[in-house]
Amino acid sequence: MQELFNTLSEPFAIRAIMACSMVGVMCGIIGCFIVLRNMSLIGDALSHAILPGIFVSFIFLGYSTIGFFVGSVLAGILSAFMITWIQHNVKTKNDASIGIVFTVMFSLGVIGISWLNSEKGAHLDLGDFLFGNALGVSNEDLVLTAVVMLYTMASVALFYRYLFITTFQPTIAATMGISVKMVHYFLMLLLSFAVVAALRTVGVILVVAMLITPSSTALLLSNKLKVVIVISACIGLVSAILGMILSIFWNTPPGPMMVVVSTFFYALAVLFAFEKGLFPRAIRRYNQSKKIEREDIIKYAFKFFEKKKLTISEIQQYLGLKENRIKSHLDYLKKNGLLSIGSGIGLTYKGKQKAEGLVRAHRLWESYQVDSMGLLEGQIHEEAEILEHHLSEEILDQLDKKLGFPSQDPHGSPIPPKLIAPKRPLLNIKLGTKAFIAKEQISDQVESELWELGLLPDSSITLVKVEKDVVKVKYQGRPLVIRAQLAGLINTKR
Repeated sequence: MQELFNTLSEPFAIRAIMACSMVGVMCGIIGCFIVLRNMSLIGDALSHAILPGIFVSFIFLGYSTIGFFVGSVLAGILSAFMITWIQHNVKTKNDASIGIVFTVMFSLGVIGISWLNSEKGAHLDLGDFLFGNALGVSNEDLVLTAVVMLYTMASVALFYRYLFITTFQPTIAATMGISVKMVHYFLMLLLSFAVVAALRTVGVILVVAMLITPSSTALLLSNKLKVVIVISACIGLVSAILGMILSIFWNTPPGPMMVVVSTFFYALAVLFAFEKGLFPRAIRRYNQSKKIEREDIIKYAFKFFEKKKLTISEIQQYLGLKENRIKSHLDYLKKNGLLSIGSGIGLTYKGKQKAEGLVRAHRLWESYQVDSMGLLEGQIHEEAEILEHHLSEEILDQLDKKLGFPSQDPHGSPIPPKLIAPKRPLLNIKLGTKAFIAKEQISDQVESELWELGLLPDSSITLVKVEKDVVKVKYQGRPLVIRAQLAGLINTKR
């Protein structure tokens, strides 16, 4: 470790880390727009197409950092124009035109540099251009990279609105008088600058990874463009610094190591990103499946609400689940006041309300399938069984209105009416949770019954137990029994 610290304190290592950091930030910012515009292949094309510019600039200016920069940018812009011209004027596929231009430009550059080395005695290491040589960064390279990075950041900040609207809504941008083509070419210019600035650190082959991978990672972590840009720049920065340090520690080429680190962050995002990661998605699917199974238990118990109480074996036979899983569901439903479990398994009033909501969703969707989709009665049950767990209250209200507020489904079964309930009903409070009686109630009748129970506005109560027809609460240290139906209408506040 001491040797690593000694190496990192050397001037060449400091210059390398600074240059790589700036390249990581710059590529992270530009890469967001490249990925969102499906221009990743163009980024790859421009990174390869700059080699002829290096060849031409060496002939006229010799080994000059400024000369390489100008020549490479001109070659990149020329390639961008050639690609766009072929796409608009020749009957060639878009991706094919990109492949044609960048391969021929890359080939011409390789041929030219090889000719200079063999015939003119030049010392242009093709490997440095292809894979980068971060440890060979000069002060002149550092200044140039800093200028390009600041120009890129300033351009994105200044023209953010134009870049945003032409990326997501090019048609609307055109109707607003914004030149979509000019913004496109300006982005190509910024991309050319970024590619050339990254030439010394990661090379023309690997620069596309620094453009694409951090931005792709950021897009897995957020859906807001400004946040995506910041995250992408940070990932590019950390990937560059960490990749540089690891390359020195393990004595490997810096450019490839930076790409590996960046890809490692992408892999982490693929697995663990909150909304789009594989593991969170799998957890949400698992939780959704448990929710559906619990709702199926509630709906099954609703069939026998007035007749009998169920047993675990009956539920197991109906759902086809293992006994341990059913017991886990029953414990959850009892804890949340949806089931009462004693000599048998039965619904509480709260559970009955939940079941009626599921039945309402099921029968409204069946009615919609018959009335609006033209399906037969024998074709509608299975889909309704699935969708009853996913239809929101807003969608159900729209279906109810569209169907003319039907009272029966196509099978002649009654459709439960929509439950009218306050924002935070007493019945839905978690057991053992303290709440306060709200001043605003949904009707004078509820206020009257509360007054008879001695419950005034701002009275503190704690929900203790939910049974089939009543709920038990604690008020001023003494137990109080309230009808379950009334508890579902009492509005509370925190």
